[in-house]
Amino acid sequence: MKTLLLAVALGTCSVLAHAKAPIGIIIHGGAGTISRDSMTPEQEQAYHAMLTHAVNQGYSVLERGGSSLDAVTAAVTVLEDSPLFNAGKGAVYTFDETHELDASIMDGRNRAAGAVAGVTNVKNPILLARAVMEKSVHVMLSGKGAEQFAKEQQLELVENSYFNTEFRYEALKRAKQAITSQPHQAAMPYDPAWKMGTVGAVAIDKKGNLAAATSTGGMTAKRYGRIGDAPIIGAGNFADNSSCAVSATGHGEFFIRYQVASDICARVKYQKIAANTAARQVLAELKQVGGDGGVIVVDNKGQLSWVFNTEGMYRAQKTEGGKVVSEIFAETN
Repeated sequence: MKTLLLAVALGTCSVLAHAKAPIGIIIHGGAGTISRDSMTPEQEQAYHAMLTHAVNQGYSVLERGGSSLDAVTAAVTVLEDSPLFNAGKGAVYTFDETHELDASIMDGRNRAAGAVAGVTNVKNPILLARAVMEKSVHVMLSGKGAEQFAKEQQLELVENSYFNTEFRYEALKRAKQAITSQPHQAAMPYDPAWKMGTVGAVAIDKKGNLAAATSTGGMTAKRYGRIGDAPIIGAGNFADNSSCAVSATGHGEFFIRYQVASDICARVKYQKIAANTAARQVLAELKQVGGDGGVIVVDNKGQLSWVFNTEGMYRAQKTEGGKVVSEIFAETN
């Protein structure tokens, strides 16, 4: 299998091109200020190991003939169970020293979608988002109502302390120190390090169906029930068989305002341009207005790509007949 790697001034983009639409999956673990100087070899190895494990779990579903929806669910569940990423077990702290989690999932066959926001006791929010999509008449549930629905669906519930991690708590303390002089969070300066680790996956299955899933713990020290782009269909997550599937990570407010995920797919559908080209365009435009982040994309021809405008993005991909490609930093090793 031939792999075409395209480096772009925007950040980094890799593309896998195929004559047909084979199975494939890409995952991400967040984009932001990621450099080798701030990471030990042991930490780097741990991230690569977890990214490889997650992408293999998703790919194994596709290889057995399973759906893209099942594949992205499997991959994101693995990432939610890891303390390395800002989702599930590794969720960041709110200002009040608790955890509020968001997630969404979308089926490219019919644009069915499910999302949850501000949940505090659901072990795997992505499973709840899927339950909303498949077992309710709604698209998004939030807070206590979403948790009640999770209980009715017999999903695994945990104490909020399950999501506690020491290094996330240290990040909260640093964030609080930085915003002490601000009268309220809306006035505080944005630090990219406060919004890292959102996880996501996009995939194409043997039937050519696309799916996307995104999950996050949100922004460190968030207040007032703040919700980012991850559970917003069209902003942090989108899938449509007529164009592409996208999962995003970054400064959520910008991704919401510019509807990043759906904009990429709209350009593919209506301008008839390649998905990686559309992603580069959108991320470049976002950078001009101050929006940092990245996206993973799969189009309906089976082309996989990732694009980001930050120093790095935790990411991995696997296609039919190929080996796992796992990368962290902007430059290609």
